[in-house]
Amino acid sequence: MDDPAFALRDATIAIVGIGLMGGSLALALRAQNACRAILGITRSPATRDQALARGAVDEASGHLSLAASADVIVLATPVRTIMRQMAEIGAVARAGAVIMDLGSTKQAIVRAMEQLPARLEPIGAHPMCGKETFGFHAADAALFQNAPFVLTPLARTSPATLALAQTLALTVGARPIVLDPARHDRIVGAISHLPFALAATLMATAADLAQNDDLLFTLAAGGFRDTSRLAASDTTMMLDILLTNSNHVANLMRTYAARLNQFADSIEGKDESALRTMLEHAARSRRELYV
Repeated sequence: MDDPAFALRDATIAIVGIGLMGGSLALALRAQNACRAILGITRSPATRDQALARGAVDEASGHLSLAASADVIVLATPVRTIMRQMAEIGAVARAGAVIMDLGSTKQAIVRAMEQLPARLEPIGAHPMCGKETFGFHAADAALFQNAPFVLTPLARTSPATLALAQTLALTVGARPIVLDPARHDRIVGAISHLPFALAATLMATAADLAQNDDLLFTLAAGGFRDTSRLAASDTTMMLDILLTNSNHVANLMRTYAARLNQFADSIEGKDESALRTMLEHAARSRRELYV
């Protein structure tokens, strides 16, 4: 594996879970003719048929045993499913195979990867992209374009495996960034998991109010649609994320709640000066972030 680009071109890659993320990875690799073969593993016969019909995979199965011949195995299922699959992957993967994941939390997955047999090459990964829609029908070869692609090596991860993972990220158009798993979970708790929790809470609050006024959702326009968009995300996926990053997300939600209470007090007290300072700071920070 001296040349990771050559190693990727010559590799058979098995993708476990060919929904939005796994399916998009398969399509992106296929679009670049990046590897020798792509194997797709999913329990859904309909998804297997769709992936084969779109040319995303060369072969598809509902069983992890298909991954036995793969040089790289990518786990693209929900986080707790990835953790449950680790033991079976460890049993079927060939010696020297790279085991990679696309899970949205990293500490729990990396701990599970540490239990893999020494003959395997694990590395954690999380592409920072996605949609509120899910399933293979939403898969898009361009999903990873210009997106940060976080890599969280283990202490045992070899330089060659890290280089291969970086090459894979670059090949699908992403920007690889190496991070410690704990730092990753702290950051994505604030910028990804907290926004989902807020969107879900907003949607639940509005739904409660709509029970007493049937015009509420009729009048909802772009602002509400944009702010609540994440609430439509896959429930199983988000449950796994919240429960495997629970401390960070819960603490962030409490910090947010304290700020929200402060905001409410300023509104109730008609404290225009405090409100102006708060709103101007938020507006300036948002504008500077996306100049």
